[in-house]
Amino acid sequence: MNKLSRERRAQILSMMVEGNSIRSIVRMTGVSKNTITKLLEDAGEACLDYHDRYMRGITAKRVQCDEIWSFAWCKQKNVAKAKRKDLAHGDIWTWVAIDAETKLVISYRVGGRDAEYAMALMNDLRQRVTTRLQLTTDGHSPYLQAVEEAFGADIDYAMLVKLYGEPPASPEAAKRYSPSECIGTRKREITGKPDPEHISTSYVERQNLTMRMAIRRFTRLTNAFSKKVENHAHSVAIHFMHYNFVRIHQSLRVTPAMAAGITPTLWSLMDLVGVIEEWEARHAPKLADRLVG
Repeated sequence: MNKLSRERRAQILSMMVEGNSIRSIVRMTGVSKNTITKLLEDAGEACLDYHDRYMRGITAKRVQCDEIWSFAWCKQKNVAKAKRKDLAHGDIWTWVAIDAETKLVISYRVGGRDAEYAMALMNDLRQRVTTRLQLTTDGHSPYLQAVEEAFGADIDYAMLVKLYGEPPASPEAAKRYSPSECIGTRKREITGKPDPEHISTSYVERQNLTMRMAIRRFTRLTNAFSKKVENHAHSVAIHFMHYNFVRIHQSLRVTPAMAAGITPTLWSLMDLVGVIEEWEARHAPKLADRLVG
């Protein structure tokens, strides 16, 4: 079986993290769709594995959390009448926990927007940090129990609740994505003594915008949505790996991983290819057994 060169892999990964769809990468590179999809799957698994193993012992002070919406195959309201029941997953939410100082994405989860995933995010965050945090989330109620169960009283936790006005009433607004205007916020201290000046979700919301710009699957009002939930999760994993280690943050002038002291050097896409190759080498026996079976 032919294998893509390291340079070719780096080229395709650069296109993925800059917001190109799989079909557009096929047109630009001439590489088959199946080969690109296989690279997406392997790279996603390798990035998940690397993040899980090395994103630990974080000394963060202030962490912000939020969720961002997308969907796979169709929106939730259309799942019941979808032609492909095996692929119609519906709404997908990506939960993100970001260090407000270094802009490092410490933890993330892809799934529903219920208490189960809130608990998964907070348990994962708790295992990765070594310091007492000031945590800010939005007003999503599942956070309350999740933070309490994961951290107990060992945290300074506050919610930033946004207040929205009436939705646009014009017929034109009803036909397009047109959110209600945010007319204010309310700070709600939950646990400990959070500093009021740092009760904010601005950085994590800016990261949400970065995701919508960099991951084609998050683009609103297009047909570039994910067709498989697994590929959606792989794209998210690759994005966060690139964001943490390769992409220089505009205000920090270094990558978030460098700012957090996880790595002393700036990574290139060839380093990211090296992570994939290392993962493939460790999983080669399992992959071979699967092919034989």
